[in-house]
Amino acid sequence: MRILLDECVPRRLRSELAGHDVFTAVEMGWSGKQNGELLALAEAHFDVFLTLDRNISYQQNVSTLQLRMIVLRSKKGDLASLKQGMPEVRALLNKLKPGEIAFVETQS
Repeated sequence: MRILLDECVPRRLRSELAGHDVFTAVEMGWSGKQNGELLALAEAHFDVFLTLDRNISYQQNVSTLQLRMIVLRSKKGDLASLKQGMPEVRALLNKLKPGEIAFVETQS
């Protein structure tokens, strides 16, 4: 599966997604793109978009996209806290259908 990490997602989370083709928005040359434009680019090249942006579901109509979206939420936002949610993220990769969005909450 091809996965795009939003700019706000620490690139070190890539190691938690072994077996998948994982790229960052920065690596793709998409730094600074607004959500609508970024999602259109992601839809054309990726299967999944992973973000920390809690508001994206209110700002964009994800259901019209051929892209799965996962929003990882953490109270602290540090790498250790975000890693806590990665088992659930990995489980969702094959369950989500295009146009669906899932929210993963970590304990800390």
